[in-house]
Amino acid sequence: MTQISIVVAFSRNHVIGRDGDMPWKLSTDLKRFKALTMGKPLVLGRKTFESFGGRPLPGRPHIVVSRGAPIAVAGVETAASLEAALARAERLAQDLGVDDICVIGGGEIYRQALPLADVLHVTHVEADIADGDTFFPPISDDLFEKQEEHFVPAGERDSYDTRYAIYRRKKPR
Repeated sequence: MTQISIVVAFSRNHVIGRDGDMPWKLSTDLKRFKALTMGKPLVLGRKTFESFGGRPLPGRPHIVVSRGAPIAVAGVETAASLEAALARAERLAQDLGVDDICVIGGGEIYRQALPLADVLHVTHVEADIADGDTFFPPISDDLFEKQEEHFVPAGERDSYDTRYAIYRRKKPR
């Protein structure tokens, strides 16, 4: 079975977005994101896809969850539900020979995917964001165990220090 991984960055108060964008610049974290997701199917919501400027991230097939019209862009498929997107991503992962699907946002997709996830790759942004409008749900200690964490000081092109953590599901789904 293909592993479902959530890849997310959120602030101390669980903010992930503001006005259709991330409320920070984290060049260091974007490099980690690229390394984690390259070559793997990405599952994301329509608003998150639109935040990329309507273009897919290179080297990764995209399955966009949207109840609207299909997105007619090369490298992008549309699914009407998270379940349909995950099923399609599983087939793509098998075709690509990878064992991981990456769920990359936004808030509603994360909320639906959290109970299904096997692994959480979390960048904890060391800031409180007062004017955020999109949030990541709380991570249940009953479901997930933090297995790894390390501090990442803000680099030259980063707004904040971060802590990168990996959480694994305690019991198989």
